[in-house]
Amino acid sequence: MPPMPTRQAWARRQVAIIAGVPVHPFEVIVKKFLLVLVVVCTAAACQKSSPPAGQDAVQAGSTAAASPAPPATPTAGTSPGSPADSSGDVDLGAGLAAAATQAPPPSGGAAGAVKPVPAQLPDVLARVNNEAVSRGEFERAVSVLERRAGRPVPADQRDRVFRGVLDNLIGIHLLAQEAERRKVTVADTEVDQRIDALKKQFKSEDEFKKALTDRGVSLATLRTESRKELAVAKMLEAEIKPKISVTDGDVKAFYDKNPEQFQQPESFRASHILIRVESTATPEQKKDARSKAEALLKQVQAGGDFAALAREHSQDGSASNGGDLNYFGRGQMVPAFEQAVVALKPGEVSGVVESPFGFHIIKLTDHRQPRTVPLAEASGRIGQFLVMQAQQREMVDFVRALRAKGKVEVLI
Repeated sequence: MPPMPTRQAWARRQVAIIAGVPVHPFEVIVKKFLLVLVVVCTAAACQKSSPPAGQDAVQAGSTAAASPAPPATPTAGTSPGSPADSSGDVDLGAGLAAAATQAPPPSGGAAGAVKPVPAQLPDVLARVNNEAVSRGEFERAVSVLERRAGRPVPADQRDRVFRGVLDNLIGIHLLAQEAERRKVTVADTEVDQRIDALKKQFKSEDEFKKALTDRGVSLATLRTESRKELAVAKMLEAEIKPKISVTDGDVKAFYDKNPEQFQQPESFRASHILIRVESTATPEQKKDARSKAEALLKQVQAGGDFAALAREHSQDGSASNGGDLNYFGRGQMVPAFEQAVVALKPGEVSGVVESPFGFHIIKLTDHRQPRTVPLAEASGRIGQFLVMQAQQREMVDFVRALRAKGKVEVLI
């Protein structure tokens, strides 16, 4: 059973399949469909998790992105403090990869016998009920996939991945055509809300426009595609939602069959205030940084609000969260930081702790012993996962039916 991301992680992973963010509940299902076949084709070759943000200045290992936090400092794998990926919770399984196994093999042959894709692509790669699937939209979809993977499509996977992308685009056209046939309407205000949601992912209007330019997408095209996707989402909600039912018995059965998914190791939750010291700092600069940290420690010891002081003074991505690093396990923080944390009891505050990143003041807020997450605590997210899984199956069946009754010509 693959790991199931938290609710926030689901949302983040579905962002910008072509260009946009899901704002309608069933739009997530639309977004997922676009990757169903690609996940099957590239699970071993090109998949890569999105790097989470924050908590960048206390973890050891490889570099991770931390926007809009200060420039990222070394981290170890997944950031344990990221609200999208840990929250002290157990990863419970992943619907996308599980549902992907329901998908048909890429066009051009059965699984294991994929027809080669020509090196030079024609202007039109397929026709769906006489509607062209253009090279431009295909190349944009491949570009999105490569950005998500963090690398180009491997040469030995090109045929299978490209066939998967083409099948996804055929599915998109079939869904959009069916929504139009059913006369599903989307108000301008709904499109505006979706564009606004996308803009909020960027620091400025100029950065948003640059992203569109880099992807070869105009604002007019984005609005048109957004309207289509919202129409499809509405149609799917009407078509699929009434068919989905997940009972308490289903949830318990999943819990009982997957005990390994609910084992939680020892974890700590801490907040910190960091006065950063660069590796090139002079002895005088280092002395000044320590003095600032000691002054802040005195304020904390005098009853100052730790979170407020962190927001105002900490020089780390966690400052906006009041210094909260969320839950993390042993081995995920640099040694000096971990040693200080392990020595604390919940509610206690450390002295000034020096690490390669500077000077920390650490407050331990919780210490969890190894445990099995109880069903009552896990049931909500298990239910969400099972619903998403069922929706995915219904989605694949629905598109198969549309394809069977339509006219699809693959031209490569």
